[in-house]
Amino acid sequence: MSYCRQEGKDRIIFATKEDHETPSSAELVADDPDDPYEEQGLILPNGDINWNCPCLGGMASGPCGEQFKSAFSCFHYSTEEIKGSDCVDQFRAMQECMQKYPDLYPQEDENDEKSSKDLEAASMEASAAKEEKGSS
Repeated sequence: MSYCRQEGKDRIIFATKEDHETPSSAELVADDPDDPYEEQGLILPNGDINWNCPCLGGMASGPCGEQFKSAFSCFHYSTEEIKGSDCVDQFRAMQECMQKYPDLYPQEDENDEKSSKDLEAASMEASAAKEEKGSS
């Protein structure tokens, strides 16, 4: 005899051997290519943007989601010779919004770039010093 019990948020179902001997009566539904909950990738079969795509890293939601959607949509549908050149205002609005939330949208500043260049230069100097010691 099978039974079910609840433990907190979990539902535990015990099934008997007899339960598994009878064929399932579940009906499978054919895949719908326009199902918004199906993982389709960034662009849906109809050409629309899939805002639920994990590849967007959650940028479509959050405090600057609307600005991101506006800028990304503009770029995606842009027909200009230099794609997206007509979207400067949307990208500027998105950037201004992101600057209001530095904890959510960290930005590289000149100090970060300078320190990474300093590290790179120090690494090259250390490699050159090792080569000189090895050749003498």
